Amino acid sequence: MSGDAKSVFREGGFRAVIAAVHEEIQEIYLSDKTPWVIGYSGGKDSTAILQLCWNAVAELPVEKRTKPIHVISTDTLVENPVVALWVNRSLEVMADAARVQSMPIVPHRLTPKLSQSFWVNLIGRGYPAPRLKFRWCTERLKIHPSNDFIRQTVQEHGEVILVLGIRKAESSKRAATMARHGKKSVRDRLTPNASMQNSLIYTPIESWSNDDVWMYLMQVKNSWGYNNKDLLTMYQGATADGECPLVVDTNTPSCGNSRFGCWVCTLVDEDKSMTAMVQNDIEKEWMAPLLEIRNELDFRTEAARQRDQANRDMRRMTGQVKYFEDKEGRGRLIKGPYTQKARAHWLRRVLEAQRLVRERGPVEVRNWDLITLGELEEIRRIWVGEKHEVEDLLPRIYEEETGAPYPGPNAEEDPVLNDSALKVLRDITGDNELHYELVRNLLDIERQYRNRALRRGLFHDLKQAISRCFYDGEDDALERARTRAQLRDTESTDELRELAAQEGGAS
Repeated sequence: MSGDAKSVFREGGFRAVIAAVHEEIQEIYLSDKTPWVIGYSGGKDSTAILQLCWNAVAELPVEKRTKPIHVISTDTLVENPVVALWVNRSLEVMADAARVQSMPIVPHRLTPKLSQSFWVNLIGRGYPAPRLKFRWCTERLKIHPSNDFIRQTVQEHGEVILVLGIRKAESSKRAATMARHGKKSVRDRLTPNASMQNSLIYTPIESWSNDDVWMYLMQVKNSWGYNNKDLLTMYQGATADGECPLVVDTNTPSCGNSRFGCWVCTLVDEDKSMTAMVQNDIEKEWMAPLLEIRNELDFRTEAARQRDQANRDMRRMTGQVKYFEDKEGRGRLIKGPYTQKARAHWLRRVLEAQRLVRERGPVEVRNWDLITLGELEEIRRIWVGEKHEVEDLLPRIYEEETGAPYPGPNAEEDPVLNDSALKVLRDITGDNELHYELVRNLLDIERQYRNRALRRGLFHDLKQAISRCFYDGEDDALERARTRAQLRDTESTDELRELAAQEGGAS
């Protein structure tokens, strides 16, 4: 414990303060019929909030416990496995305890939509690992699932109260935000949610310090039968010095560069929490393959940056080639998504790590999915259906890396684009990847339209495929992009049109 902030228990005393918080929670709970939603991440703050609300409502007569309290926990599907196991089991125990104790508490495990999951976007679509200027993960994995649930609750009941474990003691920036929202209070202790209509925010422990939270958790028995001392042990095992708190949601900032959340996160310099877990606890060495993948996804060192650039397509997702010139006049292409080869590599790495985790980990992770069958099928659909990668590599990679048959459906043999035909195409095009891709994509586009009653859009798709593969290679694309930029600077409209016509509209 840090002892760096004034304790709320110092003046009033521990029992009196907790009693006052219970009374306030009860008063707000009984004041209307608006359902509550408590954000639960398994961390110390959300555990303290849920425990306070649980105990306060439990003191009420059963006939007054009529208003539902929804406990939502967002599983990004790439959470640190130790935390994910803790939270998932906690939700199960919580549901049983709520039934036994006649509590109006309903736990919910929320996950991102299949099309928005981390691996579908990175391995399927080829999004590069998240970075500060392209932070595509947070909204898809965390914010959207929670907001969808809250909106649905608002639609059903007209309003909702969000009970959150955010605290002023966490940071000066968050304290200023909370103070600003506090001025807009529409009820005694509720503040409007600036990002969502008809939802109010209640923060019972906003003035508590870090030490206050831990003191409460160590002094008061967990309401649903979990052991708070195990939570403290997990925190200590996840940090090099045993002091920095673990963070498992976006409502609380990380402690420096130490972070405990998504094991794939590249938004911090180093995953100190997982590193400390692997180094501090021999029983958690099974997570080492995950740490290796996370570090390989990182792009901060010069060698990693060059590797990242080499793994990415010279074209953007739309097929366009973008040119950038620095202050010294050095030009380069702004790279796009991961190439087919790179995406296949990441799939192999994840499946390999999944196999190793199941072999080396405890019983609880023997059937753990680092990547689900649903995600694999969506990735396969994107590769074959959208990217025209008719090689259909995914089942083959799965069988090679896991040693087991692919559990998804078998693909139908295509007489035009079967393995032997693709091998002939490879032999003809040689090392020219763009020529191979062009012919393959054109043939697949024609195949997709073959049995359609209405073939509208065929020529548009064919033109797009030609535009994507127009170039002889990256050097040719760079030179044409540089020429295009120079023509724009000199406002040479006619020359730009001529260049675009040569490239089939690629510019």
